[in-house]
Amino acid sequence: MDHLPTTQAAVTALRDLAMEYAREVEVTHDIGADQTSRRTAAGVGVTTDADGSLPHEAFVEFGGLPRVSVRLYPDDDALIDVEGVECPDVAREDVPAFLRSVFDELAYVRARRFPPGYFLIVPLPGDRAHKEYVSMIRLSPWLSGRVR
Repeated sequence: MDHLPTTQAAVTALRDLAMEYAREVEVTHDIGADQTSRRTAAGVGVTTDADGSLPHEAFVEFGGLPRVSVRLYPDDDALIDVEGVECPDVAREDVPAFLRSVFDELAYVRARRFPPGYFLIVPLPGDRAHKEYVSMIRLSPWLSGRVR
């Protein structure tokens, strides 16, 4: 698990990951308190936080299947979308491992009979896993192919 101290370091790691898995990648940067999504209370023309720092947020989209996008927040966490299933609050350091699990097809969907439901399970290093509820309506062909 790599330490990714900044959003730019995480973007670089994701570009390397895209090259490793031969996937196209598109990156959009939002820099400044008036541009980032979690700082909507920033005044007009205010670009720095109260401590003088310049917040940096990035949105990364990967080509191919499964459809994956990552929004890296300046607060050391990320929102990862896998085939329409949003996985919020993933630590920035866990993002490359999370994506490796998805791209290496280690991620799977667990079905529950009663009450009926589906969960996307993404294994992470250290015997951890990210678990996210998936509505039956949201099961894409890629997700359906990974039901256990």
